[in-house]
This record gives sequence, structure tokens and C-alpha cells, in this order.
Amino acid sequence: MTRKVLILGGTGQVGRALKRLSWPADVALDVPARADLDLTDAEAARRRIGQGGYAAVINAAAYTAVDRAERERDAAFAVNGVAPGVLADAAATADAVLIHLSTDYVFDGRAGRPYDEDDAPAPLNVYGASKLAGERVVLEAQPQATVMRTSWIVGPDGNNFLTTMLRLAGERAAIDVVDDQTGRPTAASEVARAAQTVLLRRLDDPTAPGGLLHFAGAGQATWADLARSVLDASRARGGPHAEVRPIATRAYPTPARRPADTRLATGRITRDYGVRPRPWDETVAEIVAERLKGAGA
Repeated sequence: MTRKVLILGGTGQVGRALKRLSWPADVALDVPARADLDLTDAEAARRRIGQGGYAAVINAAAYTAVDRAERERDAAFAVNGVAPGVLADAAATADAVLIHLSTDYVFDGRAGRPYDEDDAPAPLNVYGASKLAGERVVLEAQPQATVMRTSWIVGPDGNNFLTTMLRLAGERAAIDVVDDQTGRPTAASEVARAAQTVLLRRLDDPTAPGGLLHFAGAGQATWADLARSVLDASRARGGPHAEVRPIATRAYPTPARRPADTRLATGRITRDYGVRPRPWDETVAEIVAERLKGAGA
């Protein structure tokens, strides 16, 4: 019997990575384009899930423009804070497993240690507040849903910090990068694998635990550390390189406040699902190699 899985956000980093994974022969992915399913259209979302015969839904769609969200609060909350509740309610009605992706930015970064799933959220910006609202409506509508928080996602596709550093290195000799914000860089491919592991287990075992899970790359870094890792890996493979000049957050003001330290503790996902994050610098080197190969470097 075929098990259909609906993936939302298929053009994003994690969505693309999910499509590239090897899936069991009895799993069929349905990845509608944004034009085919507007998440802010509640009736369309309910109809798609209610009539689709899905065994599971992965919501990797999000409004991710952190700074723009400060002036587009309604748009951010529509996608991040309201739509996920509709999806969760529809999935619960259809008896479909739901995995919803969230973010480290639900925390204020003041703990001075990695955050676990039981720590109280306190977002500093609209984006974080909208994602927290989404978590809450998901778990209210479907308490057994899995809400997976992750952080600092990088990959070979589209616009993200890694691809931006490679582009800037081809344009200038030095790049100023913030060095007083700490987190755990995470490869989009690793997020996809973690989500797949949880999903397949939950499809096979309805008693597998749901709720909040943290997943992020092993280790920690500042943005400047991440930039150096990206550009060193690029230079080693004949790609662009530039000097990374560390700066303080106050030297690079942005509309949205950023938390200073959003490291996520990942012990729960290892305990419950056997998922062990790989070191972030190893995955970054692999992504750089993939990106440069695709660019013909």
C-alpha cells in the first residue's frame, strides 16, 4: 500500500533536500508548487489534505525574511503563525502524521547554554514571534505532531549565508561578518534526513513520541566562524576566497534584533529517534564542494 507524504515548502532549502533523499518504495511524495497551494488559503489547505489521502505532512514552508518581517508582521504571521494551525487541524482530521519545522529564533539567546525543548521561549523579533505562534497552534490542534526546531540552515541551493559568502568572496577581498552571535550551523540535507527518520518511525509506530524536538549541527560557531569555514573550504577546492573581518552586532544594525546565543541541545532527538547530528564544519565542507562542482569551479 502506497503511503503518500505531502511536502510543503518544496522550493526551500529543506524542501529541496527532502526531494533528493532516497525514500522507501512504498512512499510517494507530493510536492505542490506554491502557485498550486497557497498556505494562507485555509479552505484550499483543508481541502488538499482532506481529499489527498495523505499518511503524513511535512511543513517546511515559512516566511523567512527576518528583517522584512518587522514591517510585514501580518504577512509573517499569516504564513508562520496561522497557516500551521490549519495544517495541523486538517492533518489531525485526516489521521495524518505532521512534522512542522521551526527555529532557534523563538529564544532570546540569554541563557548562556544550549536550549532544550523545555526552556521557555522569548523571541526578540517578529519572525521569532510568528514561528512561536505557529508552534503553539500546531500542538494545540494536534498534540502528537512533531515540531522540529533547527538553526542556521545552509545548503547548496538558493540564497543563504553560505551561498552569500561564496558570492561576496568573488566580488571583494574582505568581508565584514558578525562575530558575537553564536549558534549551531545546520546543513539542509541533515535537517531533511532527521525529519525523514522521525516521519518514517512515526508512520510505522503510532506510539513514537511527538511534541518538540531540537535538531542542529554538532558544535558551535559565530557567523564569522561559519564564514571562515565556508571560505577556507572554497579556497581548498580552487574556489573564491576572501578575508573575514570580525565585527560586533552593533556595527551592523538590522531592523530585527538577533539573539546572541541560540545553541540548541539535541539530546532528545538522539534519545528518542537515534538521530545524531554531524559536526557542522564537516557538512559545510561538503556543501561547498557540491556548490563549486555545480558552478564548474
